[in-house]
Amino acid sequence: MTPTGPRDVPDGPGAPEVVDVVALGESMVTFLPSRPGPLADVPSFERGIGGAESNVACVLAATGHSVRWISSVGADPFGDHLVETIGGYGVDVTHVRRDPDRPTGIYFRTAGDRSGAAHEVAYYRAGSAASAMSAGTVDPAAVRAGRVLHLSGITAALSGTCLGLMRELTTRRPGRPLVSFDVNHRPGLWRGGDAPAVLRDLARCADLVFVGQDEAWGLHSAEAVRAALPEPEVLVVKQGAAGATVFHQRDVTFVPAPRVDVVAAVGAGDAFAAGFLSATLRGLPVRDRLRHGHLMAAAALTVPGDLAAPPAREHADRLAALDDAAWGRLRLGPGWTEGTQRAAEEVRTP
Repeated sequence: MTPTGPRDVPDGPGAPEVVDVVALGESMVTFLPSRPGPLADVPSFERGIGGAESNVACVLAATGHSVRWISSVGADPFGDHLVETIGGYGVDVTHVRRDPDRPTGIYFRTAGDRSGAAHEVAYYRAGSAASAMSAGTVDPAAVRAGRVLHLSGITAALSGTCLGLMRELTTRRPGRPLVSFDVNHRPGLWRGGDAPAVLRDLARCADLVFVGQDEAWGLHSAEAVRAALPEPEVLVVKQGAAGATVFHQRDVTFVPAPRVDVVAAVGAGDAFAAGFLSATLRGLPVRDRLRHGHLMAAAALTVPGDLAAPPAREHADRLAALDDAAWGRLRLGPGWTEGTQRAAEEVRTP
């Protein structure tokens, strides 16, 4: 499946420019600790940005794609920072709404792997500008003016109006762009027990779905996930450090992940989605789409923040084209994207 682009975007003066990808969702200002330890003991923090959809947008823009981010932020300094920073990656931010009545969301987190028992996250996003998004606050033409529309389950958890917007955007109708949906189940954002059913329903309406094995409703194999989600044309089941499996119509493709010297396990899922989408937009084979996803995830895993500079396209293409034996030897560590740490394959191959 290679996206062909939207079919009913209005043209003429004032019409939104058609782009490769439109990503819609909340981004927040992130405060990263200056040292490991409980939040109560950390003396200072560094400011960054975090948001599943904007992370995907920034990585795609950094790899040369035209991307638009649609969201709502407060008319406040944190909103200024988000718009300026995301726009600095080359993302079109002209359709980000500034809400004069609601603040920009922020959050604090501990350093290191967020899967550990000691990991803490403190969100201050209730009542945020993004939580007030609805079908009436976004420009439908701007949303449709992409070859791909990328969404995630996080938006559905923010509010009833956000869930209504997600249902509107994922409704199958003539002329919609290819809909990419990352399940991104965050239990702490949901109230009550409806999350699994809601996320499954949204996923069933998408064309391309990303879901982690650890968030797949208690299902214990990629095949079981596919049985639960037969509708999407492409289903990507991420299986952690083992790799990922793609179901594309009747074909099943598994590609192992390279070994990675992990600095922080944050942002990897978003980077994987960006790599897979980039390769999809370029019409690459399914195996190479998975490999580009793994490479972008490795870039994120080898830096402390949510966003990493991706490898140059030529570098990523060369690694993605390795034979299976060389791919299996690959090991990536901090600095590999800039060439300051060479991949194991490069060390071993004359």
